[in-house]
Amino acid sequence: MAPIRTVLRDRDAGLYLSAVVVSGFGTSALWLASGVWVKDLTGSDGLAALCLLAMWAPTLLGPLLGTLADRVRRKPLLIGANLLLAALLPTLLTVDSADGLWLLYAVLFVYGAAGVVHDAAESALVAAAVDPCLLGEFNGLRTAITEGMKLVAPLAGAGLCAAYGGPAVALLDAGTFVVATVLYAALRVRESGPGPSRRTPAAEAVRHLRAHPLLRPLVLAGGITMLFAGLSGAMLYAVIDDLGHSPAYAGVLYAVQGAGSVVVGLLSGPALRLLGARRFAAYGIALAAVATGLRAVPSDPVALACAAAGGVGLPCVLIAALTAVQRETPDALLGRTVATANTLVFAPNVLGLAAGAVLVELVDQKPLLVVLGGLWLLTAVRLAQRPASAARTSSRSPSDANPA
Repeated sequence: MAPIRTVLRDRDAGLYLSAVVVSGFGTSALWLASGVWVKDLTGSDGLAALCLLAMWAPTLLGPLLGTLADRVRRKPLLIGANLLLAALLPTLLTVDSADGLWLLYAVLFVYGAAGVVHDAAESALVAAAVDPCLLGEFNGLRTAITEGMKLVAPLAGAGLCAAYGGPAVALLDAGTFVVATVLYAALRVRESGPGPSRRTPAAEAVRHLRAHPLLRPLVLAGGITMLFAGLSGAMLYAVIDDLGHSPAYAGVLYAVQGAGSVVVGLLSGPALRLLGARRFAAYGIALAAVATGLRAVPSDPVALACAAAGGVGLPCVLIAALTAVQRETPDALLGRTVATANTLVFAPNVLGLAAGAVLVELVDQKPLLVVLGGLWLLTAVRLAQRPASAARTSSRSPSDANPA
């Protein structure tokens, strides 16, 4: 735990993580409340689902949006993104009927776009402010905090929405962005102005990821993982039906999964140093794949164990990939590379959810889950194979005393 304490004692790292706590609470609350809000106004499940799509869609523009984090100073960009959302969210106070939903969707789309820019700028600043040897701990703590917020914030958002309506949640989220702005303004990170080396085309990030012997397999494995996560996630309610529970039982499984993610977030730093990025990610993928196959067993204890195992396994490749990108990418290219990697990793999740929603209507989910788990496991086997010598050399860069 000593490295974690070192991260927490660092002033800038502490400010970053505090901002993650505050803004993560508001985002998680709005994520659920927006769908409830639309459902209350229209009674339509489809229109409610569009809220999530509106927030996720800008991820597809990651390579372009991430370029902003390399073209301007990153600290002012972080502050500006938070102030933009703090000013924009109160406009949702005017949405009181189905006629105003266009404004809600537009704000959510801008919300998602600002989030892409925010994540790119934040990751680039963190790489400059935190000791490279502690990036695994920092990213693990960030994951633990984010998942921890998902355990409490959606319930708080749903309760606030039920009591006072969607606009109250929008105001709460706006307030969290104001607090986050103050925290980011207090950072003491020194950064030089963007020089010519930070004005290369957005496609340069794609070339960097494709050519790098460590980043390419990690990002590819992350995208495949999120594709299978979307496919299996679409079958959640069919699994719950087999267990004989109401749809509300999903909340129990989500809570157990979130608890597993908190645990792996706290342990990821030492695990990365011990195993290296490829094996850490591969073991996590294998755990998630086996848990997916076992979800075919109609048993409450098995379902809960699989939820916990999935919560532990899924974040491993995400933490490993982000940490490797931060360590192995030049500062001039880091913002757009982070955003591009996020697009390549998370966009398949949307495709998986859509395909899974179709498959679960056509095929019994039990054999389908077993097949998905087996195919998913092949990704872990491939990633765990000993990398080529070039990859081993790259992972031992001068900035990283412990390869990850």
